[in-house]
Amino acid sequence: MGKPRVILRKCEDYRLDRLAGVIRESCADLDIRLQGKVFIKPNVVTANRKYIRHSYTHPAMAAAMIQVLQERDVEKITVGESGGFGIPSRLFLKESDYLDVCGMMGVAAVDLNEHAMAPVDLEKGRWHKSMLLSRFIREADTKIWMPKLKYHIFCSITCALKLNIGILAHSERMMFHDHRIHEKIVDVLEAGYPDLVVTDAVDITYGFESAPYPVRLGALILSDHPLANDVVAAHVMGYRPEDIKHLRIASERGYGSLSLDDLEIGGDVGIEELAARPKGNRTLFQNLSELPTPIEFFAGLAPGTDAVCDGGCEGAVKGCLGTIEKRRPGSLARARKGAIVTGIYHGDVIVPDGTALLIGDCTQVTGRLEAKKVRRIKGCPIGARDLLIHIPLLFGMPSPMLDARDASLFVTQSVAKGVNILTHRMLGR
Repeated sequence: MGKPRVILRKCEDYRLDRLAGVIRESCADLDIRLQGKVFIKPNVVTANRKYIRHSYTHPAMAAAMIQVLQERDVEKITVGESGGFGIPSRLFLKESDYLDVCGMMGVAAVDLNEHAMAPVDLEKGRWHKSMLLSRFIREADTKIWMPKLKYHIFCSITCALKLNIGILAHSERMMFHDHRIHEKIVDVLEAGYPDLVVTDAVDITYGFESAPYPVRLGALILSDHPLANDVVAAHVMGYRPEDIKHLRIASERGYGSLSLDDLEIGGDVGIEELAARPKGNRTLFQNLSELPTPIEFFAGLAPGTDAVCDGGCEGAVKGCLGTIEKRRPGSLARARKGAIVTGIYHGDVIVPDGTALLIGDCTQVTGRLEAKKVRRIKGCPIGARDLLIHIPLLFGMPSPMLDARDASLFVTQSVAKGVNILTHRMLGR
């Protein structure tokens, strides 16, 4: 076996002919065999036509990949996603135009949660010893991962490895989604190991990754190795790979090296050139204390550990506030004074003129707790959706959950999801 290969290519826009050309040439350079049943996994974690238009892999990327595949006369192509927890993934596939784009090309774009899944054992898993896996992935002869390169609120970056959270069934998505999230990501890599990675880095994003802000980087990253792909992506985004927890864990489990010297890197643009291009505020929503708001934040530890529960309640708070601010800019600055506490906080929380909100089952303050009001929201872990009514109400911010258009979409797509699940069960698929 030779070195893992990574190709960096210039691509300044989302023109279909340009994208398809780069993908076609790079697949030839990588000597990737595109055959049989093909499963394409983009990142469509969220989408909203009004204010979330950059969180997902651009649909032109999938269209270009499909075009290249159809030139090869493969047996079948399926695009699939299990997006943000608690909301029908078909809603995001609709809002991002995936349903329309794939439909026009004769390819199904499916919500994985609507179809049969079966358990598979994970020999390397630390926490997930098994997981439910879609038949579209199990039966695929070729698996193509198409991540969106983004800064991430607690994983530093999201790319090929982090994309695998979106192959989990919603019933298992939040398992170990707490301080163990970084190991969870690597657990799932065993079942979600792609043959080809095609990364959308035409526009990268910063801020809360599910409601982010775009920056034009103008590149594609393609690889025959998911960890190698993410090692290069980490350097492009200004990180050392060993400082990104899930990449370090993946290397420790034998998935590959974190050194550029162990990779074969080609293409028409260099890492240094891409790393030097402006990328916005990479720490936006990574560090809550940096936000321009009168709300104070107190992050405690997960029970029995010395680790902040970054993938649990703290992450949910970041997601909630990031969504509110993206929908109504300036909401954080206009919020009421108060405090939000997560985990076991060893210190004092004193907000005499505001509300102290304790989030999560384990959250407590071991020092002094003084506030005009003390409120608690239970859950472990707690999803951002569960906070989007309570936090705005307590701190005087607009809730996206009260948007009439979004509420109607949620209801109609939930009904459609239910009908599809019943139909597929009756048909045994």
